[in-house]
Amino acid sequence: MSRTNRKITIPVGIGYGVTDIMGGGAFTVIGAWLLFFYTTFVGLSPVEAASIVAIARIVDAVVSLFMGSFTDHFYKNYLGKKFGRRRFFLLIGAPLMLVYALLWVNGMNFGFYLAVYLAFEIIAAMVLIPWETLPSEMTKDFNSRTKLSTCRMFFSALGTFLATFIPGLLIGYFGEHDANAYLINGVVFAVLFMLCVFISWKVTWERELTPEMLAELEKPTQTTTLLSKVIAVGSLFKEYGSTLKVRAFRKHLAIYLLSFTAKDVYNTVFVFFCVYCLNVSSSLAGTLLSMSIVGLPVTLLAGMAIIKYGPSRLYIFAYSLMMLCLVGLFMVYQFPGDNKVTLLVILAAVYQVGRCVLEFTPWNVFPFIPDIDEMITRKRREGLFAAVMTFSRKTTVAIATFIVGVLLQTGGFVKGSQVQPDGAVNMIATLLFAGTAGLLVLALWQALTFRLNKRTHKIFVDEVERLKAQGAKKDVDPQTREVVEDLTGYSYDKLWCEEETHNTNSVSSLPRVNGEV
Repeated sequence: MSRTNRKITIPVGIGYGVTDIMGGGAFTVIGAWLLFFYTTFVGLSPVEAASIVAIARIVDAVVSLFMGSFTDHFYKNYLGKKFGRRRFFLLIGAPLMLVYALLWVNGMNFGFYLAVYLAFEIIAAMVLIPWETLPSEMTKDFNSRTKLSTCRMFFSALGTFLATFIPGLLIGYFGEHDANAYLINGVVFAVLFMLCVFISWKVTWERELTPEMLAELEKPTQTTTLLSKVIAVGSLFKEYGSTLKVRAFRKHLAIYLLSFTAKDVYNTVFVFFCVYCLNVSSSLAGTLLSMSIVGLPVTLLAGMAIIKYGPSRLYIFAYSLMMLCLVGLFMVYQFPGDNKVTLLVILAAVYQVGRCVLEFTPWNVFPFIPDIDEMITRKRREGLFAAVMTFSRKTTVAIATFIVGVLLQTGGFVKGSQVQPDGAVNMIATLLFAGTAGLLVLALWQALTFRLNKRTHKIFVDEVERLKAQGAKKDVDPQTREVVEDLTGYSYDKLWCEEETHNTNSVSSLPRVNGEV
């Protein structure tokens, strides 16, 4: 299914990007409403509800680790040869999206909700991990990849808006105490997700197999023993560990996890905060969250801004804006007045501008990380990096969600009650303000020293191409050497060496720049 010399047009970008209606929408609904649904309608305690998310995502995180490497090597199988090593999983994942609707069935037990949520997380990983590698597969051009990522994040913003707007409408129509609103919402989104994934499968393509991959296909199949399988698993985990030796990826991962976990804490607690701290309805909370509609034009503007200003400045803008809005929310909470709702709408809209840029930037940066890795390993490992991103993200959000549930219960939260004790109210406010702001400050600290942008990426890729064309390492100019060393974290003299071609794990023996670990 590989194609060459294809242009990244707007329709192609749209076809690729629509899958993030699922990526952005599904987990926005889950983050904003699932704990509230389970504790208010199903009758689970905060710890039980949070543990469903935590257990499922930790198990799924482990599955995701293997998924990345599995897709990297799937071209060796019959199905991979016929349907593509990445796109095959979009084809089979599309109809499985319907499982999402089962999350919102009322009246079932803890085991049912855990099993269904675990199944959906695994299905989503099976789709998203190979899908996330496609910009690197489809083109090497910075602007073309940015076009794909911008389309992706536009639809992620659209998914986020729909995931907050539609539930708000349904709750307003059916009433605050009718669980059918959540079930109908789940069915609508399940069908939408299925259609989106199928469209992405239809319009995307993959790069041609490299000579090294073709050589692998010529090798005779060897019988594997239990010992060889154990050794292979051990080697796989070493490969995952080797991704963290890339300095640009370490910083990127830290920024991504800290900022997205901050966003998760905010989303998880926000409905509780509105209902129990501000004493407004859950439908109004949905309306405030649906101010994410501002993300649609903001995404397009961010697509132009990241080319002109680079990701670091976008990070700083996003985090500063979100923290400013948290200060505003705190003032409304402490000093409520007659214009409370108006202020909440304004603050919610401004917050969503920052949140949109926060979500947009890391996934625009990600397609360029494997280019940095290629200088170290002389391999293309997009799937491996996507798996590490997904594993890390799901692990941290599982831990964060569980901690939120434990702290709510510790604060005295009463499941199913419309009025909460002061301890629970104070805990909700603390989680929203201190939890979100603290993680954003840490993300901002990392963003200030992140130097991967359009200019440095071009310098880096040009150097890789020069070396591929048998250029001499001694001819490197000082600026290029500095950029390469800064992004990889290694001394230039020890990069692009022949012995690294077939031994990914040898990167552990390379000396670091400035002694950085």
